[in-house]
Amino acid sequence: MAEFKSIEEARAFFTNDRYATENGIGLDRYTDNGSVVSVTLTDRHRNAEGGIMGGFILTVIDFAFATASCNAHRPTVAQQISMNFLNPPKGTRLIAESICRKNGKTSCVYHVNVKDDLGCDVAQAVVTGFKL
Repeated sequence: MAEFKSIEEARAFFTNDRYATENGIGLDRYTDNGSVVSVTLTDRHRNAEGGIMGGFILTVIDFAFATASCNAHRPTVAQQISMNFLNPPKGTRLIAESICRKNGKTSCVYHVNVKDDLGCDVAQAVVTGFKL
């Protein structure tokens, strides 16, 4: 059961997630079992070495989880995240797809895969959510 009646309603709701949206992350689409978010990378996302900040990649993962889990059951909050960095992004965009693996009464589990626009695997995460 979807909480949002349309993707436009979801986008309006998530404008209140200012850290994500002010850093350029947007909701692209919902899938049958999750969501896809993306962001165009800029200098504001880079660390001192010139790479994309790991904390920013985690923010993209968290936003992908939030958009998917809150569409299935709102409100849901991340309870635990296990994340692996796989490769530095080579492209100019990050795309994160969140897929529901378990949707229980009080908890849920999502797998989130992050790639760049060139298809390079950047990160993966397993997020356990708690349904409030």
